[in-house]
Amino acid sequence: MNKILETQRMILRTFSYDDADALYQLNGDAEVMRYLNGGNPMTFESVRDEILPRFIDYGRRHPGLGLFAAISRETDVFVGWFQLQIYEDDPEELELGYRIVRKHWGEGLATEGGRSMLALAFQDRGARSVVAGAMTANVGSVRVMEKIGMTLDKEFVAEDFPSDDKTAVLYSMTREEYEALSS
Repeated sequence: MNKILETQRMILRTFSYDDADALYQLNGDAEVMRYLNGGNPMTFESVRDEILPRFIDYGRRHPGLGLFAAISRETDVFVGWFQLQIYEDDPEELELGYRIVRKHWGEGLATEGGRSMLALAFQDRGARSVVAGAMTANVGSVRVMEKIGMTLDKEFVAEDFPSDDKTAVLYSMTREEYEALSS
């Protein structure tokens, strides 16, 4: 296990090919995928052959960044993932993302992991800023961004989203804002 960090309730580690089943269970849940692709579950083959290799390759090309499997410290079970990636080709601006197994929605894991990703971005990676986006209708995800101290940067139309409501938001946090929250 290539552990990146620990939170109070989770271990965040790099993905391995052994995670194919757990990642498929997450991405195969139409409700989890609702605000990502309109609720179309991914197939096991696409997760195993496309998504998982992309996750692993990104981490190899950008050590300390990527998509990290979130494992419950109490049960040793996969509960979702967190992402910290370069945003728009600027290595000092990082993008935060998260996806939690539906069974664990409402437990505060996204908030806990999101805060840890901000610490990783600003304390370890020296980021200038961090952004995160969501569909506006995804109230839970928007609330997580607000809880971890990010502020609304802009609202925009996500033309490629397969739904009538294409309104999305981008939240952000600068290094200075992070330091003010941390002091």
